[in-house]
Amino acid sequence: MTRGRALRLLVPVLIVALSPAAARAEEQGRPQALREVGIDQRLNEQIPLDATFRDEAGREVRLGQYVGEKPTILVMAYYQCPMLCTLVLNGLVGTLRTLSFDVGKEFNVLTVSFNPSETPELAAQKKENYLREYGRPGAGEGWHFLTGEPASIARLAQALGYRYKYIPEEKQFAHAAAIMVLTPEGRIARYFYGVEFPPRDLRLGLVEASQGKIGSPVDALMLFCYQYDPETGKYGAMVMNLVRLGGIATMAALAAFAYRSWRRERAHAVRSA
Repeated sequence: MTRGRALRLLVPVLIVALSPAAARAEEQGRPQALREVGIDQRLNEQIPLDATFRDEAGREVRLGQYVGEKPTILVMAYYQCPMLCTLVLNGLVGTLRTLSFDVGKEFNVLTVSFNPSETPELAAQKKENYLREYGRPGAGEGWHFLTGEPASIARLAQALGYRYKYIPEEKQFAHAAAIMVLTPEGRIARYFYGVEFPPRDLRLGLVEASQGKIGSPVDALMLFCYQYDPETGKYGAMVMNLVRLGGIATMAALAAFAYRSWRRERAHAVRSA
């Protein structure tokens, strides 16, 4: 596939991947093949935990083996993708390197190929590359790269609302750019679109998906002030909560000022007695 042809596929798909609203607005202007590509959000949908795949070592595994204790970042990508999947994975690992959370400790990452012809050997190469790029010890226990049969891939894609299409003349897949965050139970908690993922949004998504089991009091405060918007796949400020928080801070400052003034007046009265 030439770079020019790859770009012709990449540009409209990136537009589609920005948000559900952008996808709907752009759909009529896209080529027929790309109208079947996109993401239909399935928030709170359970992924098929009994679906079987092969891990990077060639072992048969079930999706349920990767959930249960921690939130999970799920990436649908195929390993021979000439451009878009690499951009998504590069953007993800770049963001992960900025987080204080560690893969394999506070959360897991699961990359699943939707190309049924790909092999565990390819998955192992990708895993080695991205673990080296991530560069934190122990991540190999928490980041896995899977391949699978068409039926298992289709079940997972359906649960995620992830729509892609094989383009025979290009011998490539057209697909959207996004990652998903799953709860420890394997339910879809958040979608983040595009090829770059703001660290604040991804951190808050993981904290929220974990139901407060990871993160700090500051994260809890941030979740009070920011709310996830499914239309944009981002966290935005909750104006009323910010106003309330500002009011509380103002009252606390006034109370502190009044207390200090009372203490000074009392000390002055004691000295004058």
